Amino acid sequence: MRAARLIKMVLLLQSRPAMTAAELAQELEVSERTVTRDAQALSEAGVPVYAERGRTGGYRLVGGYRTRLTGLARGEAEALFLSGVPGALREMGLEDVASAARLKVSAALLPALRDAPRAAAQRFHLDAPAWFREPEVPRLLAAVADAVWDDRCLSVRYARGDEEVVRELEPYGLVLKAGVWYLCARVADAGVFRTYRIDRFVAVKVLTDRFSRDESFDLPGFWDEQAERFARSILRSEVVLRLSPAGVRALPHAVDPVAARDALAGAGEPDARGWVTLTLGVESEDVAHTQLTALGAEAEVVSPASLRARFARDAARLAELYGT
Repeated sequence: MRAARLIKMVLLLQSRPAMTAAELAQELEVSERTVTRDAQALSEAGVPVYAERGRTGGYRLVGGYRTRLTGLARGEAEALFLSGVPGALREMGLEDVASAARLKVSAALLPALRDAPRAAAQRFHLDAPAWFREPEVPRLLAAVADAVWDDRCLSVRYARGDEEVVRELEPYGLVLKAGVWYLCARVADAGVFRTYRIDRFVAVKVLTDRFSRDESFDLPGFWDEQAERFARSILRSEVVLRLSPAGVRALPHAVDPVAARDALAGAGEPDARGWVTLTLGVESEDVAHTQLTALGAEAEVVSPASLRARFARDAARLAELYGT
């Protein structure tokens, strides 16, 4: 436990010019006294940790000291190789680069850890594309990926409805969602971040100009926010439902998860049979009919009357079909 903490402390100091005892204590989840003892232990072991006193003081490594990867434990070495997504790297044109990096890391590992890459590969595999659909790699993905990695501006022409639009973009990051590639970028002349499907790009030109990346930009956070906003934007209608306890459990699997979460959060108190009444956001009455059919007799549509009538007709047809 302490050995892992000491390694983490060295890596933290290696990645920053200096850190205070309070900052190290927060990162390592220990007291400042423990940080002091750990720094002394590292110094006695030959790691050149230097402490500066005073308000602007802190701990730093002397002389550009760099640790070697031979201190990795087995679990850390295997976790490192879990970070690779071979299919995505191949589609971005980075397979050779990633392969070279893995070879270099493997060469630096202790002999007892050399089988870590194979052990991880035999225990974890990420298959990103959705079921029942042949994934298509956008032909311009590699060029976009190059610009993302190199912080170079892009001039793109993309299809929007029946027209083509030209934009100059600052490409911040790529997202692979259910087999579809998206680019999160800042529009150069507007200063706003937007998301683009790369398979809708008609032409891409990587410009010589580099952009200054906003270090506060958080790609996972931005994507989550955009995805939830899109999910809510298409919920233009509402349906009032009564759900059995089984229907409550099944609702998130039958409809949009964001809509289900909002509806369940605002549900009324259960009645004597455990049924609850709630208002569900839906894309349209046709979509709601298709989705809620999956709940069968565990859901009753209260309104709108037209949708309730459709389910009544369905029930009558089923009774006729299956009745004696």
